[in-house]
Amino acid sequence: MKYHGKIGYVETVETEPGVYEPKVTERRYKGDVIKYGKRWETNSNHTNDNITINCTISIVSDSYATLHFGFIRYAEYMGTLWKVTNVDPDYPRITLTLGGVYNGIEDGLT
Repeated sequence: MKYHGKIGYVETVETEPGVYEPKVTERRYKGDVIKYGKRWETNSNHTNDNITINCTISIVSDSYATLHFGFIRYAEYMGTLWKVTNVDPDYPRITLTLGGVYNGIEDGLT
């Protein structure tokens, strides 16, 4: 299965002397979905179960991804943003493992 979607990089940058804020950069990539699985996480503290996917995506890396792979935080897959739980740089590709739904800040790239 082919992959096409945005990848989010979150870096902490100094905006003023002594003030640090997260900076989000989103870029679009193409690649392949290597593995897909899902599971429901039941938790007695919540009314609804959470879904976690066990998905592995291999994207074709560019120079930005090669230099900033340590800042990858989320990936868009099937219309939802998912947390990236593992990054495996293997130039010319980068393999991403996705986990739960990402609820952090995003850039808003359309």
